[in-house]
Amino acid sequence: MPHAVGFFTDTTVCIGCKACQVACHQWNELAAEPGPNNGLPALSGNSYDNTGSFSDVNWRHVKFIEQFSPDADRSEAAWLMMSDVCKHCANAPCMEVCPTDAIIRTEFDTVFIREPYCNGCRDCIAACPFGVIHMSPAKHVAQKCTFCYDRLQNGLAPACAQACPTQSIQFGPLDELKQRAAARVEQLHERGAAAATLYGADESILGGLNSFYLLVDKPEVYGLPASPKEPAKSVPGSSWRAIVAAAWVGLAAIVSFRERRGRSDRSPSS
Repeated sequence: MPHAVGFFTDTTVCIGCKACQVACHQWNELAAEPGPNNGLPALSGNSYDNTGSFSDVNWRHVKFIEQFSPDADRSEAAWLMMSDVCKHCANAPCMEVCPTDAIIRTEFDTVFIREPYCNGCRDCIAACPFGVIHMSPAKHVAQKCTFCYDRLQNGLAPACAQACPTQSIQFGPLDELKQRAAARVEQLHERGAAAATLYGADESILGGLNSFYLLVDKPEVYGLPASPKEPAKSVPGSSWRAIVAAAWVGLAAIVSFRERRGRSDRSPSS
C-alpha cells in the first residue's frame, strides 16, 4: 500500500515565478483562459497575479499579496507569495456531499474526481471552503487538481513540485513532510520570524490537509479560512434553527387563527 503523500508549501521561499502553474497546464493539457485582448490570457490589471483565482483550467493559483504602506507615495511594500492548490483534505467536504461517488480518496490518500461519474450537480463547488472546484463549461463536470494521479501511479512527483525552482512546493510522504515543516518553522523562529506557523499540518483544519502551508501572517491574509467547517457539522445547528423558526411560524399561525375566530364569535349573527 503506498504511503499517504502530500505537498508542503513553504511560502517564505516562493518567488512567484509561476513555473508550477505552467507545469500544471502543460502536463494536464489545460487551456489558457481567454481574455478580452484578442484571445490572450486574462490579466487582472491590479497585480502580478494574472489569473486572479482558481478556475476549471487553473488548478494551481500563485497568489501575490501586496501589502503597501499607508503613505501616499506607497514607497514601502511587503510581498507575500503563495502557490495555492486543492488541499486534498482528510475530511474532504466535497467528497462528503458528492451524491454519485464521483469524488474518491485514492490509494495515495489524495482526493480525486472521477469525471465519468460526475453528474454536474455542483454540490462539491458549494461545499469546498477554499474555492478550489469549478465546473468545466466544455466537459460539464467538476474540475480541480488531481495531484497528478497518473504521475503518482508511475512513481513520478507531481508536475508542479517537479518544476518549482526554490523547493517552495515540496512533495513526499506526508509524515516526512510534517517533520520537515516543523523543523523549518523552528528555524524561522530562531531567526526572529515569530509569526511563522503551519496551516493544515495538524487535525484542526478539516482533519488535516494533505497540502499544507507555512505562513508568516494570518491565514485570512492569504485568502485561507481560519476555521473552515465540514458540511455535516453545520447540519445540527442549521436543523435546530429551522425547527425553531418553524415552531414560531406555527405558533404565530395558531395565535392568528384564534384571534380571527374570536372576532368571528363576537360579531352579530346574520
